Amino acid sequence: MRRNPWILGISLVLGALLGACGGGGGGGSSSLPSKTVYWAPPPFFTDNTPLVPSRDLQGYEIYVKQDSSFGPADLAVATPPPMANSFNLGHITPPLTQGVTYYLSLRSVTISGMKSDFSHPVSFSP
Repeated sequence: MRRNPWILGISLVLGALLGACGGGGGGGSSSLPSKTVYWAPPPFFTDNTPLVPSRDLQGYEIYVKQDSSFGPADLAVATPPPMANSFNLGHITPPLTQGVTYYLSLRSVTISGMKSDFSHPVSFSP
């Protein structure tokens, strides 16, 4: 019997981390707050078989764009490893534009390459 590789949805939390300013006077650039997305790995496959991230997952895929509709044609902007539970959005290249609203979704990828559904999108502005 082959178990269903689709993974239950992932809950996302978007947090703001205050950017540290380097102290001292003058200087041309200001440090903007950075955003970090946090998630909890799915505990089960859809057939309720326990999922162990270090054994069953290849990693995650993070998607960011300016509308909330995610689909198969979208490209991941980052691919954190299976034991990751957060990602600093400041590491996205090219950098996101300040004041623009973006939407983020996350997928799990099994070691066999099967992908979960997209998580519910969350919105944020850098």
